[in-house]
This record gives sequence, C-alpha cells and structure tokens, in this order.
Amino acid sequence: MLEVINGQTVIFLNSDGLVSAFSLSAQRLTLYKPDEIVGKHFSTFYQQEDLSNRIPEVFMQQAVTEGTAQNEGWLQRKDAEVFWSYTCMAAEYDERKRVTGFALLIRDETEKYLSKQVVDEYIRKLALKKKELDQFVYIASHDLQEPLINVRNFVELFRMEYLESFDQDAHLYMQNIDAATEKMRNLIKGLLDHSRLSIDQTKVVIDCNSLMNDLLPRLSGVIKSKGARIHYANLPVLNGFESGIKQLFGHLIGNALKFSRAAVKPKIEIGAFKEGDFWRFEFSDNGIGIEDRFKEKIFVMFQRLHGAEIYPGDGVGLTHCRKIVELHGGRIWVESVIAEGSKFCFTLSAN
Repeated sequence: MLEVINGQTVIFLNSDGLVSAFSLSAQRLTLYKPDEIVGKHFSTFYQQEDLSNRIPEVFMQQAVTEGTAQNEGWLQRKDAEVFWSYTCMAAEYDERKRVTGFALLIRDETEKYLSKQVVDEYIRKLALKKKELDQFVYIASHDLQEPLINVRNFVELFRMEYLESFDQDAHLYMQNIDAATEKMRNLIKGLLDHSRLSIDQTKVVIDCNSLMNDLLPRLSGVIKSKGARIHYANLPVLNGFESGIKQLFGHLIGNALKFSRAAVKPKIEIGAFKEGDFWRFEFSDNGIGIEDRFKEKIFVMFQRLHGAEIYPGDGVGLTHCRKIVELHGGRIWVESVIAEGSKFCFTLSAN
C-alpha cells in the first residue's frame, strides 16, 4: 500500500468518508493508531470551528462532483496540537461511475507557513478579545446595573412618600417606570448570561435521559396547567457542558409550552439519532408555528415575533441555544408549519 506520494501522507477512506486504511506515515503525522481511527470520519482531524462551518462536508462533496478537491488549513493531531496542512482528496469510482472511496493526501506545511511574527500576532489578538470580553462582563454586571438599581430605589421611596397623593394617572406612570426598569434589567442579565456561556466550562459525561428526568419536575407547574404531554426515550449519553445542555433543553421545552395554540393541549416529542460524528436532536411540538421569513431571525439577540403582553420574554433564549450548540461543534435550525407546529433540530458532537 502506498504510504507517501511526493511528501504527502496517504489515508484511504470509504464512500462515507470513514477511514478504511491508515498507514505508518499517517500514524506519525496524526499520532493516531489504526485501531483508534479506522472506522471514524476523516473530519476527526478538523477543529470545531471548521466542523461548525461544515468544511469537511463541502470538501468531500467537491471531490465527489469534480473528482478531486484541494485545500489548505489547520488540522489537529490526536493530542489536539494543530498543524498547517495541504490536503487533496481524490475520489475512486467503479465501472458505473459510482464513488467507492477516496484517497486523502495530507502534507504538513507548518514550518513553511508559520513564523514567530504570525504566532505573536495571533496571541495578541486572542488577548485583546479576552480583555474585551472581561471588560464587557464587568460593565454589564456593575456599571450598567448600578443606575437601574438607583432608579428603582428612588421610585420606591417616591411611592412610599407620595402614594396617598397619587391619582390614577400617577399610578399608571409608576407602573410604566417599574416595567421599563425591569425590562432593562432583564436585557442586561441576558447579555451577561450570554457572554458567560463559554467561560470556565469543562465537558462531562451527560446522560440526556437523566437530564430530562431532573428538568421536567422544574416545569411541572406549567406542564400541568396546560395539560401538556412530553415524550422522550432512548436519548444518548454524550460529552458536553452540563449547564449549557440543561439550558438548551429547558429553553426549547419552555418555548414549546409558551407558544402553544389556544384550546390545544401541547404535545412535545423529543428524539435523537446518530449522524456520522454527531447526534441530531429533534424537539417537535404542535404549537402556533413560525413563518418561513422568521426562521433565521428568531436566533438573533433580542429579536421578538410577538408583543411581550402576549408572550412574555426578552428575546435571548434561542440566541443562548444557538451559542450552546455551536460550543458543542453543532448547528441549530427550525422546521415549521403555521398553526401546525415546529420542529427545532440541532446537532451535538458525539465525541
């Protein structure tokens, strides 16, 4: 079997992109042993950002349609060390022109690509980003909330001192002030919570069935009041950020309960199945549905489709969901039919 062609390591894949043959030179390059990598998708060598942007899928599809595909970028070894690579994927066909597999050629060009200046610039930019995030968290948690606290305190003092002098209009004005300050406080809290989603988290083993068993009793009040039925079974065990997954599941179930149809008892079906190196989850409901033109807008911070007087909320829940999913190397989207229901789908890395 060929191991090296013009300085490039050769790895053989089957028609699904799974490693079928792994040479000695490939072991030296990636640090994987054959029994650790054979049968796994070649996207194992890619970083989470590239997985989120579906780079491996696009790369393989190009090889299928054009016969070959070439690319340069960062790949990672078993120990998570990255190296700059030139990659070429060539499709193999049978007599009927059907793809039977691929030859993946990888050449390590790290020394050619890197220089001390590039590394220093990269580190400098990371430090600036972290500093900006730290400043934002501090401002959101202190400077922005302090004037709101003062306003609420003075409003309360004003109410205590002059309550007997209030006429109907004055009471209405005070209610509006209270509502506006509370809304601003919740918006700041939403921003702060969003910025903290990726800070100081460690992945742990999560049994999604146990997570659901813990989560549903907390929602028992609204579930009972709406007569809702929630069904789930055989959910996977995966590695992830536990608090994030809990928020993700909680937001999606809460949304399904909130946006239910009048006189229709909510029915929520939760399932998951394996898709390559990912678990695909589906949260289906029989609620009010979402128009096609709003299917992307709902994941944008503070974007609301309904007035707060009809459906309370701050427009940050689904933005949190998207960030949580992306932190797990996946993506999230919605399929929906008006007056029939919605199905929120998302993928999470199985590794």
